[in-house]
Amino acid sequence: MYQTVLKRPALRMFIIAPMHSHRTHIRVRYAETDQMGVVYYANYFVWMEVARVEFCKALGFRYRDMELDDGVLLAVVEAQCRYLYPARFEEDVIVETRLGDANPRIVSFAYEMRRAEGDRKLATGSTRHIFCNREMKPVKLPAKYRAAFDIE
Repeated sequence: MYQTVLKRPALRMFIIAPMHSHRTHIRVRYAETDQMGVVYYANYFVWMEVARVEFCKALGFRYRDMELDDGVLLAVVEAQCRYLYPARFEEDVIVETRLGDANPRIVSFAYEMRRAEGDRKLATGSTRHIFCNREMKPVKLPAKYRAAFDIE
């Protein structure tokens, strides 16, 4: 189950000032755990993706619309995760997403995953993306999205 909690209210159109962070709540499903009863390591990357899509929505646009309407995709060129403590079935996890460096061609995000109960840090991560078209050729981010990514 995924639920989004905004630290700032979302706007219907593109925002002028960038959002500092966004929190996405995730309840660990049984299918996300391994034989040892802990979340399988690759699922943290899935959670980062879920949180990134929700972060964009909180910025005032849907990632899906950016793909469909403008033909702009965010291709992952680098992903990293540092595991600090295991998450387990039915625990509530908060993924806090922050915008990292961004320019018209590249954007990065930072993530922190914490157990909702007790606020224990579970993992940290980051992803770096290039803006590209459907043919996977690098493109510049359209001007209408730049304020959301704090790009001048």
